[in-house]
Amino acid sequence: METLFINDLKPLLDAVAKQMDLYVPKKSGDYYVFSRYDKEGDKGFEFNNIRTCTPIKEFLLPVCELAAMTPGPFQPEDIKPFAVFGLKDCDLRSIAILDKVFAEEEFKDPFYTARRDKMFIISSDCSDPAESCLCNIFDGQPFAESGFDLNVSKVADGFIVEAGSQNGEDFVKKYSQLFTSVPKAVMAERDQRRAQAQKQLQENNAELAFDRSVKDIVEGSWESEVFDSEAKNCIECQACTRICPTCHCFYLYDTKQKDYFAKMKMWDSCMRMAYAAVAGGANPNEVLGDRLKHRLMHKFVYFVDRYGTNMCVGCGRCVDAEAGGIDLREVLKKLSHEQKGEGKKKARVAK
Repeated sequence: METLFINDLKPLLDAVAKQMDLYVPKKSGDYYVFSRYDKEGDKGFEFNNIRTCTPIKEFLLPVCELAAMTPGPFQPEDIKPFAVFGLKDCDLRSIAILDKVFAEEEFKDPFYTARRDKMFIISSDCSDPAESCLCNIFDGQPFAESGFDLNVSKVADGFIVEAGSQNGEDFVKKYSQLFTSVPKAVMAERDQRRAQAQKQLQENNAELAFDRSVKDIVEGSWESEVFDSEAKNCIECQACTRICPTCHCFYLYDTKQKDYFAKMKMWDSCMRMAYAAVAGGANPNEVLGDRLKHRLMHKFVYFVDRYGTNMCVGCGRCVDAEAGGIDLREVLKKLSHEQKGEGKKKARVAK
């Protein structure tokens, strides 16, 4: 992969914005949110030192979209190329997880793949992980090594730009006048900054250094009362799943317009009481504690069994967003401590 140096990000962002719509992080209070880049107005662009509070899935799975209509024919939206800047390693891993669900060989969602194929990814190093970040527990790190078209690392006198795909290589060749070679001292500085961020993560999550996999902890806790006790604080705001970059449940509903009927596709949440309700009124997850258990079982057991990886990337967004104060880290610690005190139980997981 080609690695180059640039003193200022604005010429890079302007070059991207010439080719396609570009979305960049903007500070909103204490957090970052994505906003469309305006090369004329965005003169004070701020490099985001941490992931945005909004998940990247919003670009690939709209909260609500038209899926079909009658009478037809239905013509899906024409997706134009677009770029997103400032994605972190946890964001890239969440995209890889969504790819498994919506772009695998067995089934490809045409709405998802249309957006995914037109997306130009510009990731950046995470230099100041939040207290809620726990990506290192789930095989993550504060910098990306794959899954991007371009990656940007901030250093004292500028930015290191690394191409990670053919699209990225083509871009740096087209705009080669923007870049210079990377001084050795600058590369050493980048590596030092990455090591410091990694150390900060390890110190923040020292209590989560479990002696067995999270899958074993959750799968062995089917009979645990921790789920019910933790659910007492839940107010069913569903923020944990809405803000999660990998939660992808949706439901379809019909609506009548003036001259046609539309089938809409909309985000759903397994924390919603009616989520698991079936015809006749039965609901296997009517109890809130069961819904919390299902959420963790899906992320750490069912998904691992099918795809071989956790569905959690450790971004910590759910920790920040939970109105009821349920902390995923505390739930996992309590389950782990409970098993240590009582011995591991054989799971009775109903899939």
